[in-house]
Amino acid sequence: MDAHPSPQNTAAGEQFPASFKDLLAAFEQQFSDRLFPESPATLYDAIDYTLSNGGKRIRPVLCLMGNALISPLQLDSFLAANAVELYHNFTLVHDDIMDRAPLRRGRPTIHMKYNTNTAILAGDTLLLYAYEYLNCIQGRYKQKVMAVFTEAALGVCEGQQMDLDLENMPLTAVSYPDYLKMVTLKTSVLVAASLQMGGMIGGACSEDQEHLYAFGKHVGIAFQIQDDYLDCFGDPEKFGKQLGGDIITNKKTFLLLKACEFASPVQRAYLEELLSFSGDEKVPRMLQLYRDCKVDEWALQEKERFTQIALQHLEDMTVAAEHKRPLLELADQLLNRGY
Repeated sequence: MDAHPSPQNTAAGEQFPASFKDLLAAFEQQFSDRLFPESPATLYDAIDYTLSNGGKRIRPVLCLMGNALISPLQLDSFLAANAVELYHNFTLVHDDIMDRAPLRRGRPTIHMKYNTNTAILAGDTLLLYAYEYLNCIQGRYKQKVMAVFTEAALGVCEGQQMDLDLENMPLTAVSYPDYLKMVTLKTSVLVAASLQMGGMIGGACSEDQEHLYAFGKHVGIAFQIQDDYLDCFGDPEKFGKQLGGDIITNKKTFLLLKACEFASPVQRAYLEELLSFSGDEKVPRMLQLYRDCKVDEWALQEKERFTQIALQHLEDMTVAAEHKRPLLELADQLLNRGY
């Protein structure tokens, strides 16, 4: 495998700071080329199919942004970014199999278009190619980058298992700290690690690497709280989907867990009744209960708390303020949407 993106097809060496939009274009330019062999066609066509399904590419671009925060872009950052994106898609392929999901981003999931066995093999192959990209990193930080990546990758798998476990537990047995730990592992640690790996390649000191990781982790948590909130209280046109999907499926969310915690005995009995309800009134009734328990207000306050922790870590970095601007702008875009 020739895992090295061609230098002339990347923005390696580009001056910093660079915006998310610019770095996304640089990433896509080298990632859009076919990365895999022609044979066996079923396996690699399935991989190309899942990688062509779009996505915001936030994690790999964060890897580039971590580098660009410290120094001009290095080719090694593109290798790490490719590894992150391949690993992320590995998790999506296997998550869709576990969830028996028929669609992702409006298209048939890979196990529906091909078959479950091919989807499993495609996910496994994506994981192996992620490590192949990491193995092509040239800098002295290679082993540390691989260690950070592996720890995050294991965390994502642990978070997924926790999520499966929590699904099968009674609502009253799931604590907010347990749910927060699951969300952190499942969604935030890869975001955090992407930034840290980029900063490491860019030459950040150990303390600044820790701040980058913490910034990414807390932005990820704030984003998930916001996502749960918007599913219930967002503007449908801005949020891009019908409100109340989590309520209809009884998904354990920050809001549902806190409603159970904040509710009076009478309200808790009503909440349990609504969980078994299937009529058209389920969503509006649950939303009113959320308001009565003030979990809508709590969610916004909790999101803001994690946002401020993230911003403080970015502020504490020993980097010029103008170099932090792209990350601040991205955080603002991610955490102020759909209201």
